[in-house]
Amino acid sequence: MVVAPVQSLRVISWNLLHGQAIPPRPDQNWEESLTSATNEIVANFQPDFISIQEVDYLQPRSNFINQTKIIAENSGLKYWAFLPAIFGTPGEKWKSVENLEEAILTNEKNNSDVKSYGIGIATNQKIIKLSVKRLGRSLIGLPLLIPREDGKGAKFIYVKDEPRVALVAQLANGLTIATTHLSFVPGVNIFQLNRLSSFIKKLPGEKILTGDLNLPGNTPSKLSGFKSLANTPTYPSWKVKIQFDYIMARSSSLKSGQISAKLIENKIKTRISDHIPIGVEIKFQ
Repeated sequence: MVVAPVQSLRVISWNLLHGQAIPPRPDQNWEESLTSATNEIVANFQPDFISIQEVDYLQPRSNFINQTKIIAENSGLKYWAFLPAIFGTPGEKWKSVENLEEAILTNEKNNSDVKSYGIGIATNQKIIKLSVKRLGRSLIGLPLLIPREDGKGAKFIYVKDEPRVALVAQLANGLTIATTHLSFVPGVNIFQLNRLSSFIKKLPGEKILTGDLNLPGNTPSKLSGFKSLANTPTYPSWKVKIQFDYIMARSSSLKSGQISAKLIENKIKTRISDHIPIGVEIKFQ
């Protein structure tokens, strides 16, 4: 019997909070702060694949930049893709994306001038195919904790939920990696997680599920058929104590030894976002 050689891939997941400085600064240079944070992440994690959430594209609030492209270029990652969840600005005026497949922007297709917000990926692996999944939204919002504008503590504001989506990349190395940002509304996020896990289980390759799942206490491992590859707090960035961000693999793949993983220790403070990145080195056959 011929045994395939063991491969490895360093994967991180990072909720950007659209690159917002923590504490917020009225004079923030958005491209400079995102570039600086990305450089720190590269030095610490040396990623082969970056999953990002709460990503801006040409938004006035973040100085009209393509955040996915900036992260990819400063990470030395050749391939990138951005999937809008909405056209417009969260918390302001926006509309749902009718055709998700057509809305994907990549390193080869980057010709949209529509401000949008969503999720993205960057990688040094050739992408064989990109797939999308619409996950729905909660009809009700919730009060959420956000940093105060003066940088002194945090405050609660009422936030409406927006449509949730997933972007799935089938890579040339045999991994299929999904990224998503699930609803903050309890119950809705569990429904979305199961909807996504059922979808990617049917795709080829070894499956990895990443993103901000808005579920604490390793709840996703108990409900989805996927198991967290790293149990470590990621939120809030100024005093981390809760895990909302995950990198997960099929429980069956872990039991069979097809996949194993090791946590990459986070030794940095990026000074942007209310989340800190989470990273693992995945070994697979």
